[in-house]
Amino acid sequence: MPPKEKSIYTVQFILLCMSSLLFSSSFNMMIPELPNYLSSMGGAEYKGLIISLFTLTAGISRPFSGKLTDKWGRVPVMAIGSSVCVVCGFLYPVLSSVSGFLLLRLVHGFSTGFKPTATSAYVADIIPQKRWGEALGIHGLCFSIGGALGPAVGSLISNQFGINFMFYCSSLLAFLSIIIVMNMKETLAQKEKLHKSMFFLNRQDIIDRKALPAGVVTFFSYTAFGLILTLIPDWSSHLGAQNKGLFFTAFTVTSVLVRFVAGKVSDKYGRPKVILAGLFIVVVALFVISEGRDIQLLLVGAGIYGAGTGILSPAISAWTIDLSSPEHRGKAVATMYISMEMGIGCGALLGGSYYNDQIMRIPQIMKFDILAISMGILYLLYWKRKKNLQNSI
Repeated sequence: MPPKEKSIYTVQFILLCMSSLLFSSSFNMMIPELPNYLSSMGGAEYKGLIISLFTLTAGISRPFSGKLTDKWGRVPVMAIGSSVCVVCGFLYPVLSSVSGFLLLRLVHGFSTGFKPTATSAYVADIIPQKRWGEALGIHGLCFSIGGALGPAVGSLISNQFGINFMFYCSSLLAFLSIIIVMNMKETLAQKEKLHKSMFFLNRQDIIDRKALPAGVVTFFSYTAFGLILTLIPDWSSHLGAQNKGLFFTAFTVTSVLVRFVAGKVSDKYGRPKVILAGLFIVVVALFVISEGRDIQLLLVGAGIYGAGTGILSPAISAWTIDLSSPEHRGKAVATMYISMEMGIGCGALLGGSYYNDQIMRIPQIMKFDILAISMGILYLLYWKRKKNLQNSI
């Protein structure tokens, strides 16, 4: 009989998943309430900036977090990301002007610029390569559970106790995430002391060229997420939903269910095939969402979108690590996340600008984004054909 495979569900992996669940809940719980919060301050025309400013600094910080992850260590970089959420949660009630709010959205983006980069590298360090897809799928499942619980609980807390109390709860969850991270073992073998040189970048530090194919596909696929984060809270209210977090809960539930098997499937059949399937499902989801004129059909679209992202996320993450070299895992993951933030930010900014609080434009915007997803499909087909030609020579 073949020897039994060692379980990937070690104490370190479980702690990592718990920390990510709390971190994800922390910043996601705000999202459904922020558009109305900004409008109440007189900043309705800036709704597109709620997500795009967040993703701007997340993207800018990725090269730094990638370099620090590869040199300083995974654990301290994860702790920095959660610490930013703690600080911002306490500052939202204090900086209660439009300009103060937008400044905080910029600062808050550093959280996702740091923690997920180091987290993905940590997973690759403690899990065998042949099970990266499975492990990243399970970790993504926990991150998605936080993404589902956060908006629903955040809206409930805001409705019952006020939005300021919700901000403080966000800080508490991020603080708990830090406690877990600080009790985890560092996995970087050649760890260096923090030095100012780590904060200076050259061109080679910014992008991992080997990981660029995954970055291109990531960019196109995540434009839809930027639109959803920016527009769905208003669209949900228009269709009569009392809890604006329902859409996010529905898509996350299906995403969680799919992740149980999606990562394993990509380990078995290859990342590109699985990614193509995910992209086609996202196209269907956008069409259903654009056609939905009641909350029931909107939630069906949310479920389909969740299935698509549940397939895409672990496959793209594992593909990124596949393409990279071990000594540059942090930089490769940062490259993927830079592309993700660019996609989310472009979707949020362009979609929010055209939307301009004219509610019936939302279906048009969702349909238009199908073109962006199609660009991702075409590029991946081109990459597969080019790779097959290279292998045949």
